[in-house]
Amino acid sequence: MLDYAAFPEQRQDRIRAILQDNGRVVCAELATQMKVSEHTIRRDLHELSKEGICKKVYGGAVLQLPDAGNFFSREQKNSAKKDTIAQKAATFIKPGSCIFIDTGTTNLALAKAIPADLSVTIVTNSPAIATELLRHPQCEVIMTGGQIQRASGGAVCATAASQIQGIIFDQAFIGGCAMDPETGLTGFDFADCEFKKTVIAQSSQTLVALTTDKIPGVARFVVAKSSDIDVLIVEASMDKAVLDAFATQDVRIVCA
Repeated sequence: MLDYAAFPEQRQDRIRAILQDNGRVVCAELATQMKVSEHTIRRDLHELSKEGICKKVYGGAVLQLPDAGNFFSREQKNSAKKDTIAQKAATFIKPGSCIFIDTGTTNLALAKAIPADLSVTIVTNSPAIATELLRHPQCEVIMTGGQIQRASGGAVCATAASQIQGIIFDQAFIGGCAMDPETGLTGFDFADCEFKKTVIAQSSQTLVALTTDKIPGVARFVVAKSSDIDVLIVEASMDKAVLDAFATQDVRIVCA
């Protein structure tokens, strides 16, 4: 058996592998497995966090996900999984309600999954989602104005945020780059994350639909604590330990 105490590089390689597999690590567990002190593990995590591999949290660390690129480069990634999650998310929309659908490729799939006979008012900051919603004869579409951000595919400027503050939503479907039970919902772009906060403040219920590659993990900027998310819609294959961790944060978990 490898002496991890004597080979720090191999120890950190092993921690990297566990982070990639599980999305998070616990100092006490790693110390026991590798027969080193928790102080040594914390030092390893500090080094890995400087490399951008993880973000330190209380008692351990979580995987820091890479930026997934712009809207169009993400659209075809995991499309079947997004469609499955989106179909489940669409069942939460009530007739006659006013909802917000945030920019994002999973939320674009949600727009496509809304039944054609559902009468609803939908506000969005995404031109792609607005265009898709125009196919729905019973859907009133309102789009926020302002500069369209290439990375997110939506308007997230002060103009869009000001318009949002004049609307009260029954529900908001918010996109995100990563989510972790302790850290919450996070994203890579500051302006986009601030815009999402504005939407959440205007909504009676906040729903998030994410594929497993985004959970658990963290991006740069926090959008909302897990406890601020009312419903998290995920794949049925999501690890039970992760689901249990979200449950402790009073998040309703729905598996598609």
